[in-house]
Amino acid sequence: MKNNITYIAGLLLSGMIGFSSCTDSFESYNTNEAGFNNESKKQDFNYYTIPLSIVQQGVYFNYDWGSGKNWTFQTMQNLGSDLFSGYVHDFNPFNDGKNNSTYYMMDGWNGSSWDNTYGYIMPEVQKSEQINENINWGFYGITKILKVELMHRISDLYGPIIYTQFGSKTGSKPDTQKEAYTAFFKDLDEGIAKIRKFVTDNPNMENFASFDVFMPEGKKNYAQWIKFANSLRLRLAIRLSVVDPGTAAIEVEKAMDPDAGGLLEVNNDIVAVSTALGFTNPFGEINKGWGEVFLNANLESYMKGYEDPRLEKYFVKAEGMKGETSVINYAGTYKGIRPGTGFSHKNYAGHSKSTITQTTSAVLMTPAEIWFLRAEAALRKFTSEDPKDCYEKGVRASFAQWGADGADKFLASDNAPADYKDAFNAEYNVKAAGTITPKWDANADPDVKLERIITQKWLAMFPEGCEAWAEQRRTGFPKLFEVMVNQSGGTVDSKIGPRRLNFFVSIKTTNPEQYQQLVDALDGVDNCGTRLWWDTGRNFQ
Repeated sequence: MKNNITYIAGLLLSGMIGFSSCTDSFESYNTNEAGFNNESKKQDFNYYTIPLSIVQQGVYFNYDWGSGKNWTFQTMQNLGSDLFSGYVHDFNPFNDGKNNSTYYMMDGWNGSSWDNTYGYIMPEVQKSEQINENINWGFYGITKILKVELMHRISDLYGPIIYTQFGSKTGSKPDTQKEAYTAFFKDLDEGIAKIRKFVTDNPNMENFASFDVFMPEGKKNYAQWIKFANSLRLRLAIRLSVVDPGTAAIEVEKAMDPDAGGLLEVNNDIVAVSTALGFTNPFGEINKGWGEVFLNANLESYMKGYEDPRLEKYFVKAEGMKGETSVINYAGTYKGIRPGTGFSHKNYAGHSKSTITQTTSAVLMTPAEIWFLRAEAALRKFTSEDPKDCYEKGVRASFAQWGADGADKFLASDNAPADYKDAFNAEYNVKAAGTITPKWDANADPDVKLERIITQKWLAMFPEGCEAWAEQRRTGFPKLFEVMVNQSGGTVDSKIGPRRLNFFVSIKTTNPEQYQQLVDALDGVDNCGTRLWWDTGRNFQ
């Protein structure tokens, strides 16, 4: 964690800065950055699109409000969701090995997603809604879609959120997660409707293209945003497939309606925060600039066991370290770090680092994910599609995305995940957590079919840990290693891991009334072992 050790250490006790201190200078900051007055900005849409540009950069958070970039993302996602999902691990023994890896939940880290999103990005969403609602229906529609993409991630981390009442003059009453999801679907409806109305009135005017950093080249248009909205609807619908199957079925049908506008489906239908216009991938900076993103032992187990050709696309081989004493010869192999051992050394600095760079666009949604969602929808009889066909298309889409060969061989494989061997301490060795293979088995039980779908979906969504962790919690797949050292004080079950992030210290101290409302909306104890609404602990009725 570069240049922020003192700051983060302070946060562990005091929590994050309050909302008011974050938002005091929004207007002046935007005016100064844009460099010209509002009337000039209105002439070329800057007045209407600057908030949207900020929101796009704030979903995969790397927007600089004056305190620097990248470290915010590290605490918001890389040391949380990316770790808990089984994707990556840091070689640093933060807090002498007592940290999120061992379920000693770091308040300053885990509160940063809430604090930064509400302090910096949601005000820009509200601003964009206000200035575009009655003037630029296309921009307003995009705002609604972005709002859902931004805030479902926050709800899937914490549970209840302030969504429908954000910025309300009568108070910011939290929504339960069920209420938030209902609002998400409503906002997707409104966003799509507004875009369609705009396109009807302005059939030849794609006036958002030059500001669009989400959609791929050649597809920076409103039709692609509708595809994204439909795909986002499908993602959220499947999330509710057990807790609220009636709503899930309705929303799946809406997403896949032939007249809905389509889904992300072909190889270049990738939604990502592009680095072409100045955005720097924070994951890449933490990796290449700071040298702190390493292969997680869980991902090593699955990908090495499967002989997955994508492994070399995701990570580089371990370099090893001069003068070290290891119990196995691991240099030149793909070697990961096992979470939950409580190590207090830096010997893992020679392990496998990610290939993601500062100029790699930050992927948020891919055709592969959508095909796996369709496979699950078919498995649950929400559609008449063939689960096997959708599953195999998901694998092929992921291989194509990463430029990996051998999809046919992979899909025919009976390889299973590999056991993990630690490079320095044999006590950390562990048998593979899962036994599922890539090859489809039409005669398998529904739960086994689901495990196969979700495991390959997990492999395909790398490195987007927010969605990967949400789906792992929802389904229990892929099966991950238990931690050896659990320092949660009994709040987190080692067998299933953290279920959410707790509300952090600053909310309790600066706004105790709102904190109590959030806890009431959670309908459970405010700790990391409490399940979210959609986290039912089962996969079928």
